[in-house]
Amino acid sequence: MYKPNNNRKGGKSTTGQDGEIVRVRTPNKKEREVLGTVTNMLGASRVTVRCLDGTTRMCRIQGKMKKRTWIREGDIVIIVPWEFQDEKADVVWRYTGPQANWLEKKGYLKTV
Repeated sequence: MYKPNNNRKGGKSTTGQDGEIVRVRTPNKKEREVLGTVTNMLGASRVTVRCLDGTTRMCRIQGKMKKRTWIREGDIVIIVPWEFQDEKADVVWRYTGPQANWLEKKGYLKTV
């Protein structure tokens, strides 16, 4: 029998180092994920992102994100640089306003 999920908020919540509940996805260093800010919309599912490691990359919006998530200039995103060409990357996540404020408060968005 089908049983509906009563969790309407969606997503997982994990416990941080201080014991508080964290509901924001942070970049994974093992998967080479980097935080960045969208600086320019180029069209054809491409954006220019200023990354926290000091480089500006041309990034491609993944197919599963094209219609579901709208990305605008000034948004905070997680990107994964290509292995064979460092100046290009894929956008894998976009943060909402409250999530970006949380990242800034916790010190993830340090200025370069």
